Order: sequence, then C-alpha cells, then structure tokens
Amino acid sequence: VEYVTAEEVQTAQAESRDAKITHWIRCLQIAVKLLFPSERALCDQIFEGKHAWKDHCFAAATSKSLLNLLSFGQAISKSKTSPDKVFLLLDMFDRTLELQSEVEAVFAGDECAENRKSASTLVKCLAQAAKKTLIDFKDSIVKESPKNTSTDGDVHPLTSYVGNYIKYLMDYQSSLKLIFQESSNGDGTKSGLVSEISGLIHAVETNLDVKAKQYKDHALGILFLMNNINYIVRSIRSSEAKDLVGDDWIQRRRRTVQQHATQYKRVAWGKVLDCLSAQGLTSSVGSATEGIAGSVGSIGSHSSTTSTSVIKARFKSFNKQFEEVCQTQMNWAIPDKELRDNLILAVAEVLLPAYRSFLKRFG
Repeated sequence: VEYVTAEEVQTAQAESRDAKITHWIRCLQIAVKLLFPSERALCDQIFEGKHAWKDHCFAAATSKSLLNLLSFGQAISKSKTSPDKVFLLLDMFDRTLELQSEVEAVFAGDECAENRKSASTLVKCLAQAAKKTLIDFKDSIVKESPKNTSTDGDVHPLTSYVGNYIKYLMDYQSSLKLIFQESSNGDGTKSGLVSEISGLIHAVETNLDVKAKQYKDHALGILFLMNNINYIVRSIRSSEAKDLVGDDWIQRRRRTVQQHATQYKRVAWGKVLDCLSAQGLTSSVGSATEGIAGSVGSIGSHSSTTSTSVIKARFKSFNKQFEEVCQTQMNWAIPDKELRDNLILAVAEVLLPAYRSFLKRFG
C-alpha cells in the first residue's frame, strides 16, 4: 500500500477508485489484526525488560506503514463528493471503527500516541465526509433543474433514485446513527438520522412541486405529483426507513396522494361533467313539454325545436370533451397498478351515474 494524495484519488476513475477502496479495507484489516501485532510481539520479545526501547522501536518501525495506510483513507475523505460516494465512506467508516479498539491496544504507550491519534482522526474524517456528502446531496436535490420533467407524468428518475438511495442507507443505519448522534431535542422534535432522512424526502417533494408547475396541463401536473409521492410512500413502507419516519408520516403522505387523486379527478374531468349538468336545459324542456301538451301553436313549436337543438348541442359537446380527454390521457402514465385501477374506478363512479341520469332525462 503506497502513500496516496487527495489529488491522485480525485483523478482516479470511479471503477478504479472503488477497487482500490476494497483492496485498502482488506490491507487495513491484515495490518491491524496480523502485521502490527506480530511486530509488537517481536519488539516485546527482543527488548524484554526495556519498556521505553521496545515502544520507541515499535513506533519507529510501524509509523510509516500506518501513515501510508491512513493517507489513502484521508485522501478519499477529502476528495470530491458525489451521492454514491457516501456508501464507500460508510464502508470505510465501519471497518476503521471496528478496528479502533485493536489499534488502541497494539499502539499502546506514549511513544505511539501520535499513531493512535492519526487512526482516530481518520475515523472522524470519514464520519464528517459521509455527513457532508448527505448534506450536499440534499442541497443538490432542491437545486435540480425544474424543467427536467417527464412528458407523461410518470415517476421522475430523481424520485426513484432517492427512494432506492434511502433503502440502501438503511443497511448502514447503526453507523449513521453514530455519525449523526441521533437524539431527541427538548421540544420533542427528532434530530440526527431521522432528520436527515426526512430532509432528503422533503427536498424531493420541494423539487417535485416546482416541476409540477412546469406542466401546461394542470391535470398532468397533479398526476405527476400523485405518482411521485405515491412512489415515495411505497419505497419508505417497503424499507426499514418506515420505522424511522413512523406511521403518522406515512399516513399523512397517503392522504396527500388521495388529495391529488381527488384534485386530478376534478380538474381533468370537470369540463366533461359540466356537459352533463341540467342547468340551462330544464326551462326550455319545460316550455317544450307545455307546447306539445297544448296542441302546439307557433310558440310551442319554436320551444320544442330550440330545446332539442340545445340538448343535441350538449350531447355533442359531451362527446367532444370526452374524446379529447381520452385522447390526451392515453399518453399519460400511472405506473402503480393499484393506484391506476382505483383512479379509473373513482372516475367511473362519478362519470357513469351522471351520464345515465342525463341520458334518462334528456335522451
């Protein structure tokens, strides 16, 4: 294992960097569990009875090797952040933390104080780097271009990425709790890991709200929000994150999905349903009925003709609006089958009775 600078790590390709990290973790374990203890045993054997000498010689013999090992970890912790990098940092943090007690034991004594400090510093640097990576990721989500939207209202790649990202984070839950020192504030609000996970989700929701406003069709924007928030809810419910955010959080988001579904139904199908309103037709139909019942004169005949044409125009308007909505929404998406089926049923439960009633009355 050679000494590595932050610049060398910065220019390395991701695949090469990942392979080096895996190799480094193995080397660190071998060094701390086997090589350094063997060197310590050898020094103790040669300089038996001379405590100051054996500690001094052991420190001198191992410092450069330890420095080389730690330099790679330091370089990784200082290199440019990216969302996926957090998992590498957490792997490194886990391994160095696990080995910390063995480092303390093998590098005991005043002569090795600097070595112990260097190893301890690396653990802290990796923790800080992981924390910073998550904070930077949260900020980047909010700033993600609002114009980058799907044409069919489907789940956005950002939403699915963050959903999967949180699932993977849960594999490091114990480490993240240590890093964020999870606790409860005096006012009862939670901090630490819960706050970070909630912050990531809130950042996505904020970005989605901005993206939804970019749609020219208001109904499609609502559908977009419904799809994406529903995806977030399902992702959280299917991961260990559900225990962190709690049932209340999940229920609130489910209600939000339902509210978007109701709003979509009103906005997307409102004009179609307006065509099935009896408003403006009742009086003309009434005068037509009176005209027919009274051995119609010219006024009755005129009313009958007028009412028929108005009704025909209303049916024609309904057919046109209905066809336009269908043609438009054929290109829209609701990937969640359960949500899609429920929404179709909800539209049918409003539309079909209204149409039947209108047809029975004016057909």
